[in-house]
Amino acid sequence: MFLASPVSHLVFDSAGGWMTVAGHGPLSGVRVVELAGIGPGPFAAMLLADLGADVVRVDRPGVPGLVVDPEYDITNRNKRSVLIDLKSADGPDRVLRLAERADVLIEGYRPGVAERLGVGPEVCLARNPKLVYGRMTGWGQEGPLAHRAGHDIAYIALTGTLGMIGSPDQPPAVPANLVGDYAGGSLYLVVGVLAALHHARATGTGQVVDAAIVDGTAHLSSMIHGMLAAGGWQDRRGANLLDGGCPFYGTYETADGRYMAVGALEQQFYEEFVRIFGIEEEAPARKDRSRWAELRETVAARFKTRTRDEWAAVFEGSDACVAPVLSLREAPHHPHLAARGTFTDHGGITQPAPAPRFSVTHTSVRGGPAQPGADAAEVARDWDIPDLTAEPTLPRDGAGPPDRSGTAVDPTGGTGGTGGSGR
Repeated sequence: MFLASPVSHLVFDSAGGWMTVAGHGPLSGVRVVELAGIGPGPFAAMLLADLGADVVRVDRPGVPGLVVDPEYDITNRNKRSVLIDLKSADGPDRVLRLAERADVLIEGYRPGVAERLGVGPEVCLARNPKLVYGRMTGWGQEGPLAHRAGHDIAYIALTGTLGMIGSPDQPPAVPANLVGDYAGGSLYLVVGVLAALHHARATGTGQVVDAAIVDGTAHLSSMIHGMLAAGGWQDRRGANLLDGGCPFYGTYETADGRYMAVGALEQQFYEEFVRIFGIEEEAPARKDRSRWAELRETVAARFKTRTRDEWAAVFEGSDACVAPVLSLREAPHHPHLAARGTFTDHGGITQPAPAPRFSVTHTSVRGGPAQPGADAAEVARDWDIPDLTAEPTLPRDGAGPPDRSGTAVDPTGGTGGTGGSGR
């Protein structure tokens, strides 16, 4: 159930004109079909839903949550769900009828799987020439590895990005799956989909968006490649200004085993840092790389003399660019984040609020995680597909399980990467 009060504003309708509707964000009136998966595809669809799009997730009958209990999978918030068995004889046609009425379709199968299931871009665009067909994979639709299984960590490993992160005397640090799946994957899929949607509404022509995690993650490192070419970046970990090699841009342990983050890069911020920190005699070491090891030892030893919260209080209100390193459970209670409402509570779950923010078309968490099949009747009515809730017919001859570009625990038989094998 959607709980937020709607905000009326103008949207561009399918007939090519503007209309005033009650919505929940700048994408109100946009319809999105999401073929269920895990990882970057659902997160991208959540972003679109947070921005007001009507996202209908097509779940598979009898398939439990692949990563987390569906009740807690907030990447499915603000969506609605229907159950469609793509292995049944009429399963593909049900998806195609959704695609006929949609602006966007998102899938995360291995290349060629959607085509074999009868819901590939060619047949979808034949039914709806304005459709934006978003494909989320790890390796991309083409290339020697396109059909291979993979996870986030493998994708960012090949791009050179993983090799940049961590201490020089330790293996590369694993940045959860934030850099690959979500930054290099989801965000690039959303940017691509919205750009293609803009083009479709201007020209009446839809297209396929090939969002590959390897492409997006490589693109994220554009500035670093420029610095590398200019001789301002060494191609090794812990030797550069922004990778922990610099003693005034990094993290330090405190007396209680917690950490503080220091980012005093500019001269004026560095001067305030050393003054408040009480190491002004070490200030000249900033410009002398031969003394960086000495400066790092001094800073590390000084931080060990107080607890994290004591140091946070010392730097409170300053421009020294120093902050406490908080845990996931601590972050929502920080005064700044609390004041901004960076986190919100919905259905008993504390979670990040929609971002970014809009001055007119406000967004909100208006519905909890969509439960598989719970919204079929509503979607059938709203999308004018009366038989969407009918019992599926028998499986098609020779129809095997979908080869999802998803997860090692995918019960349909897919193997490999986060959200999709071969992604």
